[in-house]
Amino acid sequence: MAFTALVHSVLGERRLIAPILALDTGPVAVPLGRGVLRFAWHFTSVLMIISALVVAWPGTPAMLIVVTGSLWLAVGLFDAVYTKGKHVGWPFLAGAGLLALLGVYL
Repeated sequence: MAFTALVHSVLGERRLIAPILALDTGPVAVPLGRGVLRFAWHFTSVLMIISALVVAWPGTPAMLIVVTGSLWLAVGLFDAVYTKGKHVGWPFLAGAGLLALLGVYL
């Protein structure tokens, strides 16, 4: 999950956020729009790190890990179906969820 967050933040900034901001049209033409877009993108990465901490923290209830892992797996599978497998992130999302679930059950 932490690796996925890092990749999301770095590659997303380079390959998605920067090119969108370079357009300088629509909502990103104003400073507030630019700031909100960048903030939301990187805040998503922060939330990924928080969920990684939840899963890895000693004493975390198994059910919380199951819920977190299941959500990651579901998001990854939805992403795979929705993008017809074209989005590079779906294996990382699904894989992180699967690993969290395996950690509980193995």
